[in-house]
Amino acid sequence: MASVISTSGSGLDIPTVVSTLVSRQKDPEQARINKAGTAATTQLSAISQIKSSMTTLKSALDKVISSADTNAYKATVPTDAGFTATTTSSAAPGNYSVEVVSLATSQKLASGAFAADGTVGSGTLTIGYGDQSVTVDISGTDKLTDIAAAINKAAGGKGVTASVVTANDGQHLVFNAVDSGTKGALTISASDPSLSSLTYGPGVTGGLNQTVAAADALVRVDGFERTSSSNTVSDIVPGVVLTLTKAAEGTKFNLGVAADTSGLKGNLTAFAAAYNTANTLLAKSSSYDATTKTASALTGDSLVRNLQQQLRGQVSGNVNELKALGLTIDKDGVMSFDGAKFDTAIASDGGAAAEVFGKDSKFSGTLSKVLDSNVNVTNGTLTLRSDSLNKTIKGYESELDDLDARMEKLSDRYTAQFTAMETMISQLQSSTSSLSSLLTS
Repeated sequence: MASVISTSGSGLDIPTVVSTLVSRQKDPEQARINKAGTAATTQLSAISQIKSSMTTLKSALDKVISSADTNAYKATVPTDAGFTATTTSSAAPGNYSVEVVSLATSQKLASGAFAADGTVGSGTLTIGYGDQSVTVDISGTDKLTDIAAAINKAAGGKGVTASVVTANDGQHLVFNAVDSGTKGALTISASDPSLSSLTYGPGVTGGLNQTVAAADALVRVDGFERTSSSNTVSDIVPGVVLTLTKAAEGTKFNLGVAADTSGLKGNLTAFAAAYNTANTLLAKSSSYDATTKTASALTGDSLVRNLQQQLRGQVSGNVNELKALGLTIDKDGVMSFDGAKFDTAIASDGGAAAEVFGKDSKFSGTLSKVLDSNVNVTNGTLTLRSDSLNKTIKGYESELDDLDARMEKLSDRYTAQFTAMETMISQLQSSTSSLSSLLTS
């Protein structure tokens, strides 16, 4: 009698079956987590872009505020005037007649000629300048180069410097006053007569020769004279620093001081561009395409909606003041700046810029606070939203890790169960085969 019972087991492909069963449980949950994670990542990217644009807008506004609150002026001087001029915040508009009578010079003294290896004498030189002095010890073996080095070391660049000039008749020790004007004039005395050739001052004979006299600068502004120990004069024209470069006594040049709005105008142009970028990004990130029924990353998001309302509110609440200074918004919400209109307004009212754009103004002051409340690195709303989304994304990553761990355990359990079943079937088939053999023997 032939056997009809198979002894080859069930023939089940356990790895394929296990993979299929695990996938049926894992795939839907994994898809859900990935979808949520992708949405959160997309939102984070959009929030980061918005925060960046708002930070740029805040920076642009800060520059507007700074330049509006700073009294900027520019000085206009003819190119051949013999002086240049710079302004400070304390300057005031006006025109001045400037005449450079003489320039300040630094005194220069020179010794008589010495042989290249010749010595002078020994003792101590005392070099006075202003109300200061420096002493230099000279030995009998010191040459001019040694003396110059000793003077420079002792003075340390203050009051006097020394050098050696080699001419046709020999070497000369040259003393240069560091400070210009009569205040920097030098007096040099010696403790020993052997050094008398290196002395200079009232009543001194046979000592150093003065090759350049110490002299103060003299400038006339609107007929008023001002002497200065240097060629930089900062206290004759309020808020204006004059640098004298060439004397031309009897020749007068005009110095014009006027408000300089170029910096503020440039900052307002940059502000308008930053505003448009931020506003466009807000609209794009929250838009909805009705045709394709496609939402953007932050469609319907209250944070974005509030930001849009805050920006528009600040502009619309000050629209007349802004328009008067050339800053306007068109029907599409695009901001533009008219420099010519700004110039006209400032020419009429020099304080208008500070009133509208200064830190204490209704527009700039309030908008600055609004922007800071959103981009502040510690507690700004955009910062907090970014932190929250990062935390959410990490949560989804943890969920995926947990899902992988659970599915791995499930796979192991299924594999063990099906393997046990196969073993049982094989054992059953073996027993059946043995029984069949007994029955047919």
